[in-house]
Amino acid sequence: MRRIPVFATLIVLAAVAVMIAMGFWQLRRLHEKEALLAHYAAAQKNPEPVEWTSRGVGKDLLYRRAHLVCAGVGDRSSIAGSNAKGEPGVAQTAECTLPGGGRALVVMGWSLQPNAGAWQGGDVTGMIAPGPRLVAMPAVGGLEENAIPDPADLPNNHLSYAGQWFFFAATALVIYFLALRKRK
Repeated sequence: MRRIPVFATLIVLAAVAVMIAMGFWQLRRLHEKEALLAHYAAAQKNPEPVEWTSRGVGKDLLYRRAHLVCAGVGDRSSIAGSNAKGEPGVAQTAECTLPGGGRALVVMGWSLQPNAGAWQGGDVTGMIAPGPRLVAMPAVGGLEENAIPDPADLPNNHLSYAGQWFFFAATALVIYFLALRKRK
């Protein structure tokens, strides 16, 4: 009967311990993400708008209604988006200069064509989406309404990631024991 290889066993056990720790870390992240999504859902229901200042807005204000004054429109761009009816198209964005300095990205509205809509700035109300960016509600520049940002669209895959890490740990142990058995 051969002895169990000490170095290889320590390496496998260390790897399995790391994988199990990663699984438990993902479970903790699951609970943190659920709390964050609940915070965002509550923020979305808060009707009181916040003011977008020259310092910007923090992540704690995501999915809140907000107001800003766009003193000047800078770079414009188009990104994939959908309208209020769920149809795919192009969300039109503009980088705004704020009074007193600072910048904000405003999603002006939706269209089928890139670089559509004419907007020279002014008062904008809408919802703060990740980025952060202000999704104009109502749309500006003659564009259609964008889909309302929804925190339910944020992925929460932490449970499946935890399961994967635990599966990897179990697989490593099974392979190691099969290798030991073959060695005997």
